[in-house]
Amino acid sequence: MSALFLSLEGIDGAGKSSHLDAIEALLRKQGRVVTRTREPGGTPLAEQLRGMILNQPMDPLTESLLVFAARRDHIVQVIAPALARGEVVLSDRFTDATFAYQGGGRGFDVQVLATLEQWAQERPEAGGLLQPDITLWFDLPPEVAAARLADARTPDKFEAQSADFFRRVAAGYAKRAEADPARFVRIDANRTREQVWEQVEQALQARGLSA
Repeated sequence: MSALFLSLEGIDGAGKSSHLDAIEALLRKQGRVVTRTREPGGTPLAEQLRGMILNQPMDPLTESLLVFAARRDHIVQVIAPALARGEVVLSDRFTDATFAYQGGGRGFDVQVLATLEQWAQERPEAGGLLQPDITLWFDLPPEVAAARLADARTPDKFEAQSADFFRRVAAGYAKRAEADPARFVRIDANRTREQVWEQVEQALQARGLSA
């Protein structure tokens, strides 16, 4: 079986992370070797940078540089080696989150982000820019996400943002999905957990990944 890079995206509170265990179990049932990871994070260095990104105040450029520094280390240390071994990489967020949060939410220059994307993700040996093969986008109205987060743990600096911020983030995700419809699968996350999982299963089945 060939290597596969699968990412899950969505605003905070969309519920994407709650389906990671089930997706991993489904893939392992097929006999696939799964490397499960997250962004920002995934390596000791990237996890240190994650703590700074999520909790320390900084301007959007500094934030973006740290995000891509963490991503580069993540790619070099974890993602690229796992794909070279023919594994499935299952990641809770990847670059789409940067364009949604820093580009959409923060209003940072997406052309600068695109340049950083090229620098951090270029893989000449693999024929171009590293991107997920499939991205499941858990789309949820920001107001619903905010209500879900109200009862969650102490929020980080992103989770504590306003509904307007998350509307801009959601719009950022929508732009990324529109630009790459072959990769993105929209999941209507404003449903019951069972209904959301049904959509996830159908999306994976359409890509030949059902149990």
